[in-house]
Amino acid sequence: MTIEEIRELIHVVCSSGIAELEVQRGENRVWIKRTSGTVVTEVPVMAAPAAPQVPVTPAIATPPESVTVAAPQAAPPPGTPDLTDPTLQPVKSPIVGTFYEAPAPGAEPFVRVGDVIQPGKVLCIIESMKLMNEIEAEISGTIVKRLVENGQPVEYGEVLFLVKPS
Repeated sequence: MTIEEIRELIHVVCSSGIAELEVQRGENRVWIKRTSGTVVTEVPVMAAPAAPQVPVTPAIATPPESVTVAAPQAAPPPGTPDLTDPTLQPVKSPIVGTFYEAPAPGAEPFVRVGDVIQPGKVLCIIESMKLMNEIEAEISGTIVKRLVENGQPVEYGEVLFLVKPS
């Protein structure tokens, strides 16, 4: 796989809204995953035992600068919560799976930004291996930010919500 082909795959992921893409061609495998507006690219290259290959430089494993450079952010509008506030508590995913904000498609979400929660309140569902796991609040507070989209795959330890403790 050439660098141009990898760049084209990165462009496809960025422009289409695809969350994750994996392509394998022979011994080469490219995995591109978009998280929070950035693209992470993993390019493990295994040498074929019969044919010699040209060594791969680390430049192939990193996306082009245009993908990784973040644009300067404007000041948040008044009334927007300060997400850098050290008192905000993260609610992390305890498992790998798919995030769902509601008990069924078309149903009201379990919680919305601004809702006050108590320990035991169901915040979302994470589907893992065809099992629906309800994720409950462990603290009291107010939901300040939801960091994942409905139907998005989540990893173990990924932050799902930010909560302002009460």
